Amino acid sequence: QVTLVESGGGLVRAGDSLRLSCTASGRAFADFHLGWFRQAPGKEREFVATINYNSRITNYSDSTKGRFTVSRDNVKNTLYLQMNSLKPEDTAVYYCAAGGQGTAIHLYPYWGRGTQVTVSS
Repeated sequence: QVTLVESGGGLVRAGDSLRLSCTASGRAFADFHLGWFRQAPGKEREFVATINYNSRITNYSDSTKGRFTVSRDNVKNTLYLQMNSLKPEDTAVYYCAAGGQGTAIHLYPYWGRGTQVTVSS
């Protein structure tokens, strides 16, 4: 079992930056493929970014590529999402997930409860 806790969300203005963190406890964090996903009001949950176990492979959605950076610290058992040049359309609840493959949401068995990011125009 893996427990994931997100933090770092908040209310910011368009163009600002935020850094989300996701701290894990339980099974070996370093073995897991990790991901960030988000869900806006009235919309389905969508892929944001993923990172493999040794940080050599990252993947981003088209809407976040070039603005967001995913990273991990396997010593601290923490996943990060640096979000720059935020836009109002980035407003969503952001979730971290572990143990999946690629960008397929249904393949991730472990999820955090999410952290709210709100970007005002």
